[in-house]
Amino acid sequence: MRTHKGTHNPLILLITLLIFTVACTISVPMNFSVPEFAPTPQNSQSERQVELQTQLYPTPTPFQLPAQIQDEQALLVALYARANPAVVNITEYSSQGGEVMPLGQGSGFVYDNRGHIVTNAHVIHGSDQIEVTFWDGTIELAQLVGEDLHSDLAVVKVEKMPEGIIPLPLGNMENLAVGQTVVAIGNPFGLEGTLTKGVISALGRSIPALTSFSIPQAIQTDAAINPGNSGGPLLNLQGEVIGVNAQIETGGTSRTNSGVGFAIPVSIIKAVVPDLIEKGKHEWAWLGVRGGSLSPLVREAMKLNVDKGAYIAEVVAGGPSAKAGLRGSSGRITVRGREVEIGGDVVIAINGEPVRSFDDLLIYISLKGKPGDTVELTVVRDNKEITIRVKLEARPATLELQP
Repeated sequence: MRTHKGTHNPLILLITLLIFTVACTISVPMNFSVPEFAPTPQNSQSERQVELQTQLYPTPTPFQLPAQIQDEQALLVALYARANPAVVNITEYSSQGGEVMPLGQGSGFVYDNRGHIVTNAHVIHGSDQIEVTFWDGTIELAQLVGEDLHSDLAVVKVEKMPEGIIPLPLGNMENLAVGQTVVAIGNPFGLEGTLTKGVISALGRSIPALTSFSIPQAIQTDAAINPGNSGGPLLNLQGEVIGVNAQIETGGTSRTNSGVGFAIPVSIIKAVVPDLIEKGKHEWAWLGVRGGSLSPLVREAMKLNVDKGAYIAEVVAGGPSAKAGLRGSSGRITVRGREVEIGGDVVIAINGEPVRSFDDLLIYISLKGKPGDTVELTVVRDNKEITIRVKLEARPATLELQP
């Protein structure tokens, strides 16, 4: 019989099928198991996927701040809760054309349990009425107790305060350091109870007063201070007042904070406020001089043998220093292309305490001297040390300076 390609003999096919079946039976072991990568039964597949996802992508835990940051946040929250009730908003009013009109706003803080409130003199100066708004919305009329334009401090008094207000304690200058965290609380732009945080950027600044004198030992801070913050407290993290916020440096282009603010130091508060409460004024001791820290050019021009001190440029006619014989500059010369004053005395000590700068002299007279006290100045004149005793007087309202 003739056959063609592709035609299969049934017997041959049967034998081939039997051989293939036996071979498969022998090659598969009896303890066969599914490899790990093989598909799992449908009912357990989702559980396995969840397990793998959990291993690869753990469930996120709530974000935890470092303990130090948590502690500071808790401290600030507690500080605000404790201090803010003692911070007030002050509105000043003036009579204009028969009507009483608001002039401006500022801040202040409760100084004692008798209703005395400390603020800036420039906040209330010249006002006809003063209104105090407390943290709970209570509004009270206040009376001026006293103001001091030399320190830009003032005290007003209300007859009644809301219950539960605890006056803010005062801190100490000796405990302050550059880099220390500080907090300002006040009413910038009328936004009551605003807290801002920063650091002490510098200590020992001299800032202008509302008179021709300067305020020594001012605290510089980068805590945001804006219009309306004036008169409010600058606090340390213990909730103690270390300054009264008073001025900002804007570069003359804006009225808003640029990161450079100044507070009247607690040392001045302690010296002035008790007198304002008791007498309505504070008398500042006065030396009667104008000058600056000894510069290298003055030192070179005068061939001085001292490196530091307070150079006396001018003395006030008829003032205490003029009466004692202290000398100011006698002329000007050009040194290295710059004009400098020469011939003045250089104060290097006061009552035995070193004077390294003009600020040292100003701080001593302002905080340790009183009108009527006599101070002993150690002075370098013509490269010789001499002693001059000066009887301090009270600051006058106006100044007349002469060489």
